[in-house]
Parts: sequence; structure tokens; C-alpha cells
Amino acid sequence: MFHKIEEQRIHIGEDGVHLHFLQEPEELYNKGRMYARITIEPGCSIAYHEHEGEMESFYVAKGCCVMDDNGTEMEAHVGDILVTPHGSGHAVYNRTNEPIELIALIINQN
Repeated sequence: MFHKIEEQRIHIGEDGVHLHFLQEPEELYNKGRMYARITIEPGCSIAYHEHEGEMESFYVAKGCCVMDDNGTEMEAHVGDILVTPHGSGHAVYNRTNEPIELIALIINQN
């Protein structure tokens, strides 16, 4: 299956976080709920939240960001990956002057 860019679903957030869905949940055989490229504008963030019954992986595709992994902050660069398993939480902060891009995948626990 091939997806042209004009056929892909894009959510432009008012909070400076934009989601570009790469595949829909049904294309993930309902084993995941999100596979997306996320752009975070300068000074914006994905607020801290926890995952129950699923895990999320972030791959840093562009830029530098600060990731909060269960309350511990660390700087992440291109090529770094943060995995948040079931029962854990995370946040992502763009404290730079450039947009950052992440590839995010959320997979169901069962």
C-alpha cells in the first residue's frame, strides 16, 4: 500500500504541536493507535502524560529536544529514541529556536 502525501491525514494543532499521520490504526492491524510524524514548534511541548495498556516510542528525526522520562529530563538529538512502556509517562519540550520532528509509534500492550 502506498500513501501519497496529499492523501495523508494531518492535524495542525493550535498549541504548536502538529501531527502528520503516516498510517491509520486499521492499517496497523489494530495493534497500535498512532504512527505519525510530529512537529513541535519552538517553545512548545507535548505535556507530561502516562500510557496505560500501550507503549510509545519517539524517534528524533530533526533537531534537539528535552525529553522527560518519568520525571527525569534528558537532552535528545537526531537518532535518539525514547521508549515509554505501559504504566510510565513522558513529555517532550522544544526549548530551541527551530522546529523539531519526531516519529511516534504507539502500540497496544495486547
